[in-house]
Amino acid sequence: MLEIHFGDNLEVLRSLPGRHFDLIYIDPPFNTGKAQTRTAIRTVRDEQGDRTGFQGRRYRTVKVGTRAYADVHDDYLEFLRPRLEEAHRVLKENGSFFLHIDYREVHYCKVMLDCIFGRESFINEIIWAYDYGARATKRWSPKHDNILWYAKDPANYTYRYEDIDRIPYLAPGLVGPEKAKRGKTPTDTWWHTIVSPNGKEKTGYPTQKPLGIIRRIVRVHSNPGARLLDFFAGSGTFGEAAIREGRSCVLVDNNAGAVEVMTKRLAFANPVRRDHGQTTRRAGSG
Repeated sequence: MLEIHFGDNLEVLRSLPGRHFDLIYIDPPFNTGKAQTRTAIRTVRDEQGDRTGFQGRRYRTVKVGTRAYADVHDDYLEFLRPRLEEAHRVLKENGSFFLHIDYREVHYCKVMLDCIFGRESFINEIIWAYDYGARATKRWSPKHDNILWYAKDPANYTYRYEDIDRIPYLAPGLVGPEKAKRGKTPTDTWWHTIVSPNGKEKTGYPTQKPLGIIRRIVRVHSNPGARLLDFFAGSGTFGEAAIREGRSCVLVDNNAGAVEVMTKRLAFANPVRRDHGQTTRRAGSG
């Protein structure tokens, strides 16, 4: 079961029953102070084109469209606070909450979450590290995001260790063939590329997160059949991860472009659309 809500997420959250979700993940705007934009492109063979591809072949860039949103709030923490409080209310007693944020706000958000969930409920800070894009010349280039994990009850939460995807040993010759074949579990630093600008996964939505990262969270921190929530749903990556891992999910966003993208992306799951209290089924539509 997949629901897509188009509306203010605080209003939607307040309409949801308490202790209802097993896992909540959110990836809110990072408060960069900038307009986040992504231009979707495709390339066609053209000997007079503007770019060079494999084996020196020439291609012409064709602009498909642009999506954008304003990533700025006058009081970011006060914007988030009531939404995080509602997240705590609707989370089951054995549920987990994940906040995906960046270096600008993570320290302030952790202090606020410590107040809402309790410091003892903080389990991990996960670093998603990637290596793509331009390099800074006056500081160390920031190439990571922060993901804060809180368990509502630090003595009772889901952690499916056997379902963790394993990664290769850097020096397999030192651990023997059996261990090398099995691989090792990741640490709290996850190396994973961003969504490829030209890959099949790309939707064209700004700041889309890779499915591999989100599927790991879904697979390890919830059980099959669990009910999940993302109230800053963006392009719907969390919803796709939930459905493909056999969970149900509620997605919320107040950006019409985001709702359009995720409805098209998740058409295979026959999502229920809820707009201003009205329910319609979007079966296989864009």
